[in-house]
Amino acid sequence: MKRLLSLLSIICVFSYSGLVYAQDIAAHIEDGAANFKKRSPIYDYSEEKLNNIDTIPDFASKSNKLKITGTIFESDGVTPAKNVLLFIHQTNENGDFELKRYNKKRYVHHRGWIRTDADGRYTFYTFVPGSYIYGREPLQILPIIKEPSKPEYEIESFLFDNDPLLTASCRTRVEQTNPNRILKLDKKEGLFVAERDIVLSAEPPQF
Repeated sequence: MKRLLSLLSIICVFSYSGLVYAQDIAAHIEDGAANFKKRSPIYDYSEEKLNNIDTIPDFASKSNKLKITGTIFESDGVTPAKNVLLFIHQTNENGDFELKRYNKKRYVHHRGWIRTDADGRYTFYTFVPGSYIYGREPLQILPIIKEPSKPEYEIESFLFDNDPLLTASCRTRVEQTNPNRILKLDKKEGLFVAERDIVLSAEPPQF
């Protein structure tokens, strides 16, 4: 009897997770035509079913190719967070946001989406961006998070450890809040490799 109850509990947990995922997909579809131009770009993916690996457009042609991997955890910092949607976008290597247009909506060309697996893992194949051409800001990759059954929200950008524009004062502030967002690049077989784990907030962060 105990074994049967345990099995039923597991089935209920997985059924609920599947229901939440299905509800998010349904909301994404319903949001389509009416709010397409105003909604967050995190909802603009075209794949019917996202997985935990994505490749940014033009990856193959870039000289500073970059593989970013990591695990997204629940707010306890221990439990892997599954079915979390992570969207990133960035400048090109010259520091310019290349804009495209689809259905009268402009979007950043260099972007990608993943949905974490049961282990909370994700991987992006992208490239090291250039510094934004209209300022002296550090190199950055900009992310947005969407947890199941919760609204999307921005999280702190990905920064680069070897970036000369990451000043000492800025680095100190980052290391006091979230040093994990600074990517330390390790080059392997012509590809930069970096890792960033993300811990979800109990309350969405405010920037």
